[in-house]
Amino acid sequence: MKASSSSSSLPSGPPSSWPPESRECTYDVFLSFRGEDTRRTFTDHLYAALVRAGVRTFRDAEGLRRGENIAEDLVEIIQGCRISLIVFSENYADSSWCLEELVQIMECRKTQRQRVFPIFYHVDPSHVRNQTGIFAHAFERHEATVHQGRDKIARWRAALRGAANLAGFDIAARHEAEFTVEVS
Repeated sequence: MKASSSSSSLPSGPPSSWPPESRECTYDVFLSFRGEDTRRTFTDHLYAALVRAGVRTFRDAEGLRRGENIAEDLVEIIQGCRISLIVFSENYADSSWCLEELVQIMECRKTQRQRVFPIFYHVDPSHVRNQTGIFAHAFERHEATVHQGRDKIARWRAALRGAANLAGFDIAARHEAEFTVEVS
């Protein structure tokens, strides 16, 4: 498996063993993704493979994403997961919702020791990390339209940089089916 930073794989063994904390979790895995990019393709296959493997996986229902602020119940779901898989795709950074979700995920990584694995779906990990290329264009648009200003954008940039610095998976040169089988 080709990892973006260093070799990485999801923990093996029964989902209840990741991580070793005793807190009760509703889901084992939270999938973060830009729906219009991957909902009916890669993320759908990944979700199905995880469910077949017995991993309790949350993916949002179509139509859940409305407005700029993530709902409290979604924050609780993120906080209740042991692992987050972030599917970075071409239009991920266009979505203020995805970026807010990412900030929450990275906060849970810090405060609750949640495991976070980035998946680079046909995007260059360095573009995510440094907000260059298509990610730079997305931030130019955000800077022109985000009403809460620079603090919010700075949090988004920091979360992207932090997530992209984690060992993850770059599947640009991989068959999607192979990847989903290996992950599950």
